Amino acid sequence: MNQKKDVAKPEAAGTPAQAAPPAAVDAFLSSARKIGPAATAEGRARLVFALDATMSRQPTWDLACKVQAQMFEAADTIGGLAVQLIYFRGFDECRSSKWVVAPSALTALMTQIACRGGHTQIGRVLRHVRKEAQTTGVKALVYVGDAMEEPVDDLCAAAGELGLLGVKAFMFHEGRDPVAAGAFQEIARLTGGAYARFDANAPHSLAALLRAAATYASGGVDALNRLAAGNSEARKLLTAMGERR
Repeated sequence: MNQKKDVAKPEAAGTPAQAAPPAAVDAFLSSARKIGPAATAEGRARLVFALDATMSRQPTWDLACKVQAQMFEAADTIGGLAVQLIYFRGFDECRSSKWVVAPSALTALMTQIACRGGHTQIGRVLRHVRKEAQTTGVKALVYVGDAMEEPVDDLCAAAGELGLLGVKAFMFHEGRDPVAAGAFQEIARLTGGAYARFDANAPHSLAALLRAAATYASGGVDALNRLAAGNSEARKLLTAMGERR
């Protein structure tokens, strides 16, 4: 059974990943066991939902818990969606969940997690998505964060590999950090995805972005075009993706 797992560091790092406190791991695993067999994800489009869970992210984590259901709602009209949650926080902690097919299941996982101080680990997220794309056929990565504290060239190399595998990265940026903005825009460009800013004080903005990304993952550009008729965030993503063709 594919339960929550550590996301591997690059082999060259040479140090083991640090474990989370036992109580946090037990709570996460307990929630994961209640979700049901992973086989229910078969035949559905797959999207990796990645979140920065470092200390500054708690308000946005709470917001994401509330609005993530819109990803599933958008995809259900097209054929459904399987979502895998991946997050990083604290010292060297980066974890992924099993694939889930219902918003309540994802909420159950997310509510077990509290944000902790630490540096970004976007590179580990990108490498994990590359591995999933090679084995399960991931269509899209949705990343939500506000900072970038890693060598940008390494991130670009990993993003380029995702682009070759056909995985588009939708990089949703809270705040105005110029370093993060530049890195997120380049990751989106290299994968053929899209970059967009959002305001955590306007929940509808992130909800609309998630809905648009899920629509693309489930139905491609044609479905996103249909959604864009009544969704300004979908139009933004289409414009950003169109600039890269």
